[in-house]
Amino acid sequence: MTRTSLSGQNLGKYRVLEPLGSGGMARVYRGYHPQLDRFVAIKVLRSDLGEDELFLTRFRQEAQAVAALRHANIIQVFDFDVEDDIYFMVMELLDGDTLHTRLNDYRVRDEQMPWGEMIRILLDVLDGLTYAHQEGMIHRDIKPANILLTRRGQAVLADFGIAQIVGGTRHTVSGALLGTLNYMAPEQGLEGVSDVRSDLYSLGVVLYEMLTRRPPYDADTPLAILLKHVNDPLPLPTELNPDVPAPLERIVLKALAKERDGRFQSGTEMAEALKTAAAEAHIELPSEISLPLSFSTSEAPSDSVAVFSGTARAKLANVEFAAQDTAATSSASIAADLAALKAQEPPVAELPAESTAVPPEDQPSVERILLSGAVIFFLFNMLIIMFSGRSGSSWFFAQGWPIELMLIAVPFFLLMINRRNLWLLIPAGLLFGEGVLLGYYALSGRWEDWAFLWPLQVFLVMVVLWYTITRAVNSAQAGELAVLWGHRLLRLAAGIIIVYLFALI
Repeated sequence: MTRTSLSGQNLGKYRVLEPLGSGGMARVYRGYHPQLDRFVAIKVLRSDLGEDELFLTRFRQEAQAVAALRHANIIQVFDFDVEDDIYFMVMELLDGDTLHTRLNDYRVRDEQMPWGEMIRILLDVLDGLTYAHQEGMIHRDIKPANILLTRRGQAVLADFGIAQIVGGTRHTVSGALLGTLNYMAPEQGLEGVSDVRSDLYSLGVVLYEMLTRRPPYDADTPLAILLKHVNDPLPLPTELNPDVPAPLERIVLKALAKERDGRFQSGTEMAEALKTAAAEAHIELPSEISLPLSFSTSEAPSDSVAVFSGTARAKLANVEFAAQDTAATSSASIAADLAALKAQEPPVAELPAESTAVPPEDQPSVERILLSGAVIFFLFNMLIIMFSGRSGSSWFFAQGWPIELMLIAVPFFLLMINRRNLWLLIPAGLLFGEGVLLGYYALSGRWEDWAFLWPLQVFLVMVVLWYTITRAVNSAQAGELAVLWGHRLLRLAAGIIIVYLFALI
């Protein structure tokens, strides 16, 4: 069975009907599930993607997670399967158009999308995106063509399946750069690193385009676009459209910070900022998104991409959604040009002062953090020795020594925050937890309690290992969790040490 002869054939339990379109990564067909009486979209992945074992492994690992996403603002993926070496995903079809088409309609009419409509679309997308992030999924390919605007008045995010399964970070198994570079975060295109903030950067580019009718960076080659994301100052939206409300411009500037720490750290944070901006600018938010500009009751929109159930909904217009699919750009050509062109690009530090990107912070090295921890440990012990010498008492060394374990854990907390490394929770948590338990024994003098409290130590070890391994391996927000727990444990350690010292005195 070849890719060009799928119409009229069966793929698993689905009957393949007419093609709806094709893009860089897949071809989309209208399909039918006879047992459920449901019309669906069948996205057949490019044939060469199944020739590499890395792709096959990723396909098997990620398929279940992608299909498990259930949210009103995420297009539902029903199934992933393979038949005769054809890898395909089955999705719902949503009746409406894409944001890409909607923006083009406004350009043709020389009109501006209403501010409230923009914010409503973004809030819908952020609702679905935040849910996906909490489930450990990063989209990696957010752009107007992947945001569907339905006749139900909702914005729905599409193509989690392609972005997640085909690779998403930097290269596909065939050596293609995944994602549309106009919307790609600097670290995603240059380093192959993606996290929650990379998705929010891409959504910030979408907002920029809605405000100004164009993406912030464009060029003749993919590499040139990528280097603009990395190096060029952001053109202010008000320079292109003076009518842009100042609160919305502030949202764009934060979302498009070149350093991830300068951006919104979660979808919830960005959504709250949008609501606040709407209130400041006195923008009324519609309860739902308006119908397509070209919509008429006698004919379905030209960009139908919908879920249809029942024989009464069997007819569907051809769609452009698949043609706007993720483009595949050869990363080999990018790699070949990168060394030569990067030498011609001014370093970020030499950019003009008007750059609106948040400058990278001077992060301390691991050696500096460990040295700082050693200095704190040394000074603390010197103070205790001096105090003990003057008082003639060795009470601290008899009862206060567990504080030493807590102090040793402090540099690990700082490294968790600085390096955004959740794995450091294992030594940090075990040292701190043991310090607290031993502190109880030493302070109370009830060492005999260890006979029945020892399971707490086993429980501590198991919980720290289980939490760290499950979150660091499966969570897309491991970096954020490392920072969160690093700050929490630092505050907790400071409080316990102070209380412990007062108890000793």
